[in-house]
Amino acid sequence: MKWNHITIATLFPLLCTGEAFLPSKTHRTPPSLRSKLTDLLPTFDESSAPKNSAAAAMSAAELRAQLLQLLAQNPSGHKDAEIRDRFVAKLEEYSNAEGCDPADVLFAVGRTVFGAEAAHRPAKKSKTDNGGGVVAEEETPVVDFDYMKDFMKEVFLSYGVAPERAEICADVLIESDKRGIDSHGLGRLKPIYCDRMDEGILFPDKPIDVVSESDTTALVDGNLGLGLYIGPYCMQMAIDKAKKHGVGFVACRNSTHYGIAGAERHRVIIVRFTALVVNRSPLFFNSQDIMPRWRQIKDGTIGFTGTNARPSIAPTFGVEPMMGTNPLTFGIPSSDPFPFVIDCATSVNQRGKIERYAREGIDTPRGAVIDDRGIERTDTEGILRDMVLGTCALTPVGGAGDKLGGYKGYGWAATVELLCTAFQSGPWGEDICGIDRATGKPKPMPLGHFFLAIDIEKICPLDEFKKNAGEFLQALRDSKKSPTGPGRIWTAGEPENDARVQRMAQGGMKVPVSLQKNMIALRDNRPGLKEKYTKFPFE
Repeated sequence: MKWNHITIATLFPLLCTGEAFLPSKTHRTPPSLRSKLTDLLPTFDESSAPKNSAAAAMSAAELRAQLLQLLAQNPSGHKDAEIRDRFVAKLEEYSNAEGCDPADVLFAVGRTVFGAEAAHRPAKKSKTDNGGGVVAEEETPVVDFDYMKDFMKEVFLSYGVAPERAEICADVLIESDKRGIDSHGLGRLKPIYCDRMDEGILFPDKPIDVVSESDTTALVDGNLGLGLYIGPYCMQMAIDKAKKHGVGFVACRNSTHYGIAGAERHRVIIVRFTALVVNRSPLFFNSQDIMPRWRQIKDGTIGFTGTNARPSIAPTFGVEPMMGTNPLTFGIPSSDPFPFVIDCATSVNQRGKIERYAREGIDTPRGAVIDDRGIERTDTEGILRDMVLGTCALTPVGGAGDKLGGYKGYGWAATVELLCTAFQSGPWGEDICGIDRATGKPKPMPLGHFFLAIDIEKICPLDEFKKNAGEFLQALRDSKKSPTGPGRIWTAGEPENDARVQRMAQGGMKVPVSLQKNMIALRDNRPGLKEKYTKFPFE
């Protein structure tokens, strides 16, 4: 019995997923159930384990299971010196295990609750003493974007993804890395896509079915294929309809994570597929970067898209996670050399932001997180701990209650959920948590999306629209700056464009040690990759 998959997933769904704080991750597990599930965890006697042998090496999953067991059986263990030492030692062992996820929330818990500040940072090593071919972080060379995209495409091909679709998937991921959204590019390849295909909850090459269609609308079924190609397919369909009839709307069901869509630390705006279709400019598009079907899209389409996700947001005056972070995304062309693209979650914060507060030693702003007792929490370390236990929920934009307009964010989150489920007769909440509560095993997460395109030239001349939009946006940037601010005002899409220009000039991306390990693991375990990639640039 693979107890580590079953009990980990059942006890702590937050820790069994790869996305930023979508606590479906914080499904609120009742105390009685937590107690019952804790009893299911096997007792591991470290003293009986073999020492100093290859057989003694434990997998990352097994070490992670032991850490979870330690947390579950010792909810106040951070106050006990012996438990702290055991947790820190085990976390260090986990950090060095092959397959360890460096973004695992366990490291944040270890750092902020147990004082394991360096446990998740691999030791710096020289090129001649690299412990398995991985160059230390400070010595990592810049790796060419084309090389990285080709590698990701080959990985998808090794799973049986069709060549055209593998190209789309790799394009979406590398575009994220080019635009500085590091957590949603190469960093997503193994934990979100490959691992889920390995688990059988995401399928590499399912057909896309058009369930119903009119001149201006369509309902599409992704059949739990890769959202990385389902999303562009639906957006293109909406654009094609808009070009013929002015407006195109496509609803999608049974899709999966569709890339550049999750929350991330220091996020300002995240660019979704809309950004790839609303405008072309020398700074945004490069003939070497975007696949032909995207390059052929005509200028002049306004894009609007959204997706639901695992439950993490509690409704106003509620405490149970019921909705995903449910971002809303708009893309609008202008005379600027980049499109106006805004992608905002409908929650105040996400896990990554709370982890940043912990690193900086500051409290979480009141109203961003609420626990199952109805308390608006500010104790950052305690919040991270209770996120693991599933007893905290995010609040919608505006915060808890209605004093600062929390009902507005709640309403927007609910709007996204409705547009992603009502047309599709799709699941929501617990049904897309990714965990089978009866067995604790991973299960498919059939997400819903929607895509709206508007052809500007059906309403007014495109150049006039762009000029009007550009003048307004420039006026915002030129407006009076705060004397206590950074001295600059940005508009949506501008920070990502700045990052893209800088990285393209740099000639590639740096691959951190943790992702080097992921690449090596994929190369060594996927058919045909070892022959094509005998040595990576960082080895």
